Amino acid sequence: MKVIESISRIAGKYFALWVIAAALIAFFLPDAFLGLGAYITILLGVVMFGMGLTLKPVDFKLVVKKPLPVVAGVAAQYLLMPLIAFGIAYMLNLPAELAAGLVLLGSVPGGTASNVMVYLAKGNLALSVAMTSFSTLLAPILTPVILLMLAGQWLPVDPVSMFLSIVQVIIVPITLGVLIRKLFPQTVDKSATAIPLISVLAIIIIVCAVVAANVESITSSGLQIFTAVALHNLLGLTLGYGAAMLMKLDESKRRAISIEVGMQNSGLGVALATAHFGPLAALPNVVAAVWHNISGPILATFWSKKPVKEEEELESEKEEVESRVQRTGN
Repeated sequence: MKVIESISRIAGKYFALWVIAAALIAFFLPDAFLGLGAYITILLGVVMFGMGLTLKPVDFKLVVKKPLPVVAGVAAQYLLMPLIAFGIAYMLNLPAELAAGLVLLGSVPGGTASNVMVYLAKGNLALSVAMTSFSTLLAPILTPVILLMLAGQWLPVDPVSMFLSIVQVIIVPITLGVLIRKLFPQTVDKSATAIPLISVLAIIIIVCAVVAANVESITSSGLQIFTAVALHNLLGLTLGYGAAMLMKLDESKRRAISIEVGMQNSGLGVALATAHFGPLAALPNVVAAVWHNISGPILATFWSKKPVKEEEELESEKEEVESRVQRTGN
């Protein structure tokens, strides 16, 4: 188990490098990976199952205890990111499938990697986890509706079919993961170290499958796709932070909302694009899987060197003291 834990830690730490290496291999040797496209949905289900195994009731406590930052953050995510993607698609005059794929990237919920980035950035981790969980649960309704409104002009969108796909790929695996954790908590805790490794492997295989199927498109439109995704991410991070400032939230919450708004579940985007739009529409999401794991650590490293304000630390200590008093009854 210690060996698996070490490998899992290395896989998570250098995730962006593994994804880049896998994408390059699939680009130059596509024939070896063309058959993997049929397993994209199953692989994403595995990733979501792993997410379910890590969720605990306390992860949703913040939604009930302090709902405003969570609800406001998720609202910013589902409003800003699709509109930014829509604007960029028009500005860069993207082909129909790429435009729809970029809007899809902006319409999916937050990715689990964002929680790690928030932690490294000394942001509010509880808020980050709550936003990821809440936005994921809302995805079956909001993602198809947003796509129908914004991407329907480029490609036909079947919201009912997409709703069923998201339930199948996200809600069912997460629910199963939560139930298994509830029934077998000790077993899950013992095997928890292997979950990141399995998720990393699944995402790498997904990236390889999509890159291999789109070598010609990457060759002709690679720079345009990268520009669109990088701009989308940068604006999301910036406007997410700005939205948190307008809500007069403290620095740790601003960092959490910025990263949550700016980083999406690109794996879900790949699966939905492949199933409903075509392989080319999946490309923005594949590029995002790489780019988000480059920009995220850069921003997290920058913020980690800038501690939050002293009054926020005092507020956190006050809440901890109050919690202890409630537990002890003194």
